[in-house]
Amino acid sequence: MDMEMQSTTGAGKRKWKMPTVYTLLFWITIAVALLTWLLPAGKYDYLTSDSQTLVKAADVADYSGGERLLPVPGSFTELESNPQGLSDILAAPLAGFADASSIILFVLMIGGFLNVTIKTGAMDASIASLSKRFAGKEQWLIPLLIFILAVGGSTYGMSEETVSLWVILLPFFIAAGYDRMVVAGIILLGSGIGVATSTVNPFATGVASRFADIQLGDGILFRLLTFVVLYIITSAFIMRYAAKVKADPKASLLHDIDFDDQFSQAPAALAFTTRHKLTMTVFFGAFALMIYSVIPWEDIGVTFVPALNWWLKEISVIYLTAAILIGLINRMPEATFVNAFIAGCRDMIGVALVIAVAKGINVIMNNANITDTILSWAEHLVVGLDSGVFAVVSYLAHIILAFFIPSSSGLATVSMPLMGPMSDFAGVSRDIVVTAYQLGSGWINLFAPTAATVVAGLAMANIPYGRFLKWVMPYIGAVLLSSCVMLYFAA
Repeated sequence: MDMEMQSTTGAGKRKWKMPTVYTLLFWITIAVALLTWLLPAGKYDYLTSDSQTLVKAADVADYSGGERLLPVPGSFTELESNPQGLSDILAAPLAGFADASSIILFVLMIGGFLNVTIKTGAMDASIASLSKRFAGKEQWLIPLLIFILAVGGSTYGMSEETVSLWVILLPFFIAAGYDRMVVAGIILLGSGIGVATSTVNPFATGVASRFADIQLGDGILFRLLTFVVLYIITSAFIMRYAAKVKADPKASLLHDIDFDDQFSQAPAALAFTTRHKLTMTVFFGAFALMIYSVIPWEDIGVTFVPALNWWLKEISVIYLTAAILIGLINRMPEATFVNAFIAGCRDMIGVALVIAVAKGINVIMNNANITDTILSWAEHLVVGLDSGVFAVVSYLAHIILAFFIPSSSGLATVSMPLMGPMSDFAGVSRDIVVTAYQLGSGWINLFAPTAATVVAGLAMANIPYGRFLKWVMPYIGAVLLSSCVMLYFAA
């Protein structure tokens, strides 16, 4: 669904459409290329993270030691300028694709895994089973569904996959005496707040950690805290509204709209078979194994379990293996399985291209040696700045960026190579900046018209966007305030 803005001039009308994320990123690439003609090139001296070996500015581009490089404050040195032209702009996404190949391959694997699972019907059947079990106790199903969707958002970025849930939940909650806004809250805010508080979400935390040059498990305890706090706020907000509508239907913000569509019908009964149960066991087991494998257990003082320290290649194997197991459990014919897996990969091509185009921006900046130039200017702004203030400012900056770049992976690829080193100057751990990015990106995508899941879901349910925005405003204000407070004290 495209969001359009119309303005009337004389007898004619002019329509403006929000450009796609690809176009926005390409314009940013052009703008950055223009900056390479205006900004001086330069580099910092760097220290290797483990051996503390000094790498001089002129030698940074050739460093291949494998250790993380930390900029030395105050050591910026100007180098020979290397402005980028038209051919560099056009080649940047291709170079970005090559640089981000491991992430892109992982994205494709998880896409195939998810689609194979969806094709089995196990996801829909599990929700239908819960709905049947909670008949007459729907008010307690609300926080449970929010939790399930939030966990999905937190672990693998569950967002577009929720579209199928509208068909099941809308008739169920309408028949139970609630309105469509309750379902919108459960699906959009439930999964959205999970993405905002991602613990190991490969599309948000994974990409951001990769480009911030930290491990996926770094900062996971603080991210779990943000998950708990915002889950409580979300559940309380939706349950309070749901109780008002249940007691008085006229309290609904949609009470004056006469709905007459397929969602007014009773939900179809979907059997949650043994095969479905086994499928969902493998499904959640894959995510549990991923969570376990990336946590640096020794770093958090846990020594009685082995640390796997797996990363993108190993995690990709997890999802490929899980997809095969799910196909075997459901006795999928070979052609059906392959077609489902490829279709899932195809659905992720857009995400892969976003990563490539966004990474191309960094290619332009790095080839022209202006990344550290921007950092040197930022250094003077953040040095001496209170660490808590820096964390909050980073959060607010990502909110603005995420409005124009709603793709969490695309935003991470653009911002983390800059914000990670900037946090070093401010004395803030890089995992705090990753969390600030997640919270900022997740917050704006709870309600922004640039968030495809929001506008598509509301259109499916025939909920006017303006009504949803009016309803959600107090909630997003509470999330904004609580996020700022948590980031300030965590830093």
